[in-house]
Amino acid sequence: MYQNRDIIARLREDIPSFECVEGCHDCCGPVTTSSEEMSRLPRKTNAEYEAALSEFNCVHLGPKGCTVYGERPLICRLFGTTPRMPCPNGRRPETMVDEQTERQVHHYIASTRQVLV
Repeated sequence: MYQNRDIIARLREDIPSFECVEGCHDCCGPVTTSSEEMSRLPRKTNAEYEAALSEFNCVHLGPKGCTVYGERPLICRLFGTTPRMPCPNGRRPETMVDEQTERQVHHYIASTRQVLV
């Protein structure tokens, strides 16, 4: 698990960030994430999960956007930083994520146990 923590930290550093449109949550549907990333997020009740899923939202989406933005999973960080996962509002970082980092994120996701957020 410590190795995964190091991988996550490195990948987070390599994914550029950008300003989202205030109030937008177009890419905040239910996602899967690694158990390691999930362990960093607040626990939610079954009722909270069911309510979010019924709206096809992430359980951590609040009235003003992501309530766990600083700890959001790698897949959430990747949205809008690559042409393969564009921001629906045309936002993007000054420099897009490099292809190697994107491949490493997808490899990490594919090689770890994933749970629904």
